[in-house]
Amino acid sequence: MSIPKPLVQTNQAFILITVLLGLFLHPLILLLPFVTGLITLITKNNPVIRLGKNFLKKPANAYPPEDKAQQIFNQWIATVCIGLSLFFFTVQINWLAYTFSIMVVIASGLALAGYCIGCTIRYRYMMWKHRRGSEG
Repeated sequence: MSIPKPLVQTNQAFILITVLLGLFLHPLILLLPFVTGLITLITKNNPVIRLGKNFLKKPANAYPPEDKAQQIFNQWIATVCIGLSLFFFTVQINWLAYTFSIMVVIASGLALAGYCIGCTIRYRYMMWKHRRGSEG
């Protein structure tokens, strides 16, 4: 299964903007990308992408495809980091809260620029698993 690239970029921009707003305005704004991430991971259906489909000018299959499993993996990483950030803001360990939020900002910013950190992590994990399985 695949997702049209403009929809993936819309989700990346949503994460980037909401996390930046959470950092600069109020940490509770981080609940927006966190809850959206939880919904996505539970239902395998991203509300931002679902909404974005309404704005595509061409049929979905006319855009470059992005792997849905990879996007779920990336969403998992972002949601965990945002959740940790929220937790650390709650317990007043702000330097760790900022660290996890900034990691998400960097990853989503790089993804919008064309480099996917989550893709690299998943690829290396899959290669490690393959090598480990073929040694036995």
